[in-house]
Amino acid sequence: MKLENLSGNVITTVTFAGIGLAVFAVAFYLMTKIAPFSVRKEIEEDQNVALAVIMAGVIIGVSLIISAAISGG
Repeated sequence: MKLENLSGNVITTVTFAGIGLAVFAVAFYLMTKIAPFSVRKEIEEDQNVALAVIMAGVIIGVSLIISAAISGG
């Protein structure tokens, strides 16, 4: 590994991580706004495990899409 490529790789990695986190935050915000109920209330107060599992699945799906888009595969 050459040191002159290291700074470029770090900048690229930080840029893609920032873009990925921004897209993820927008997707999570849209999920909570589209739902016809309070996601926080359902999961925290009502202990709705099914909703928590669905939200986790959506989060993992969005993360995989972002990862594939960044890696080009």
